[in-house]
Amino acid sequence: MPCPTAFSTSSSSLTSVVSKCVIVPDQKSTLGDLKLTVSDLPMLSVHYIQKGVLFNLPPFPIETLLSLLKLGLSQTLSHFPPLAGRLVTDSNGHVYIACNDAGAEFFHVTANGNLFVSDVLAPGHTPDCVKEFYPFDFDRTVSYSAHFKPILAVQVTELADGVFVGCAVCHSVVDGTSFWNFFNFFAELCRGANKINKRPDFTRDSALISSSVLKLPEGGPEVTFDANQPLLERVFSFSREAIQKLKATTNKKRSSDNGDINAVELMGKQSNDTYLKSWLSSNNNNNNKNNQNDNKTGEISSFQSLCALLWRAVTRARKLPSQKTTTFKMAVNVRHRLEPKLDAYYFGNAIQSIVTHASVGDVSSRDPRWIADQLSVNVKAHNDTMVRRFVGDWASNPKCFPLGNFDGATITMGSSPRFPMYDNDFGWGRPLAVRSGGANKFDGKISAFPGREGTGAVDLEVVLSPQTMLALESDSERLISTS
Repeated sequence: MPCPTAFSTSSSSLTSVVSKCVIVPDQKSTLGDLKLTVSDLPMLSVHYIQKGVLFNLPPFPIETLLSLLKLGLSQTLSHFPPLAGRLVTDSNGHVYIACNDAGAEFFHVTANGNLFVSDVLAPGHTPDCVKEFYPFDFDRTVSYSAHFKPILAVQVTELADGVFVGCAVCHSVVDGTSFWNFFNFFAELCRGANKINKRPDFTRDSALISSSVLKLPEGGPEVTFDANQPLLERVFSFSREAIQKLKATTNKKRSSDNGDINAVELMGKQSNDTYLKSWLSSNNNNNNKNNQNDNKTGEISSFQSLCALLWRAVTRARKLPSQKTTTFKMAVNVRHRLEPKLDAYYFGNAIQSIVTHASVGDVSSRDPRWIADQLSVNVKAHNDTMVRRFVGDWASNPKCFPLGNFDGATITMGSSPRFPMYDNDFGWGRPLAVRSGGANKFDGKISAFPGREGTGAVDLEVVLSPQTMLALESDSERLISTS
């Protein structure tokens, strides 16, 4: 393990880099090159994933923590050889992960006493300081860069009363399922687990493998959205109880306590559960209007109900013409949708984007069941046949993933409340919060996290243009009006 090197950052930053080193696996890899699949290759044009977790300070010195994490990371990389490798492109244009033990980068950063846990968790918009919890060297790094940069970088940021452990990892190598399996594995080894069952599966013999070549420009692709667009970001938290009521209402199983809610009271509370009560009230006031559902998809899930709520709320806040088409994109895991199924811990990307279209007028005015039904019918139709159709379509016309909001009317839902984010206990307790960096952020990007309280609670990290976010926050009628 090379000796740490001291660094510093610009005077405008709240943090400074104390040291940086390369962590290599504690055992040499015996895994051969892994070919990128039709789910991996499109991600070459998107930023590295940036996700991390916030903790209270451990009950031991920072030097002990760093030694613990470095050792744990070295051991973890032996079980995840691709994360210590690099991307290579052969003479035919096929891209592989070379599991060559080149190593991952590890940063120790300090906030110099300037930042506290309360600064990160403060209500309102997500503070810009969170972006500094990820390696500056990997800020807005496109995944293609893993040809000449480490696939993985870990940063430990020391706050005045806490610590943040953040990871930046090439999105062409992992999706959310693989990312959080690695993170959980890392945490378990650090806290001394004797047996770990969730071992990654590196097989490359599924329908996701293709002989097609993705042709890229010289020097590699760029992101397909404006990374400099002004944005506001906020985490909205929804309790299990509120989501259950939302689901019941969406499925027309209304509870007797979902009565009218006073709009002035809503504005005063400024809580996300109140937003849900607004939705419930709106639907009860409207139960005889737009009742053109044929219940064709059966029961609507809690998450689809929540997606419908956000689609309607954001669409109204955008003030778009009623005849314009609005789009909701949802990333789905296809491991269990393929036949035969992929291993639950298949390592790599195994995701596809389900796209649902509707008019602004319909999304703004129809009842919750109708909106959720549009999402549900497409999700339920995404079976083995549909997954293979997506694979075939891409293989006949290989291209990078078009991430962004190109028409001003699109919402993209990523991540999942099912990911075990709060299972990352490194030995001194569960995380206080999950936060992402500045990567892959654009107007309409929403990421779903499990709530810390668990048992069905959900946090939604919502990124919007400033005018849309302020409209969403300032006018509760956008969630309760019936148009």
